[in-house]
Amino acid sequence: NSSMVSPREVFKTAIMQNAASIIIAHNHPSSDVEPSPEDIEVTKRLVESGQLLGIEVLDHLIVSNHRYLSLREKGFMV
Repeated sequence: NSSMVSPREVFKTAIMQNAASIIIAHNHPSSDVEPSPEDIEVTKRLVESGQLLGIEVLDHLIVSNHRYLSLREKGFMV
């Protein structure tokens, strides 16, 4: 029901590939795609980290069996 997210690990491959931007995604096995307060906080931390690195976070998607939610579309990413 939770997992630690390290910006270092999230951006590692993007840095190695000289990426200008990334899209982050994770699943909610419960089929409820509503973001938790932790999802929103992690997204903010990753966006800030990406700004420091010069790698834009385009979106953070939450997926389940037949649904998804875009944190950018829902206004959680400014």
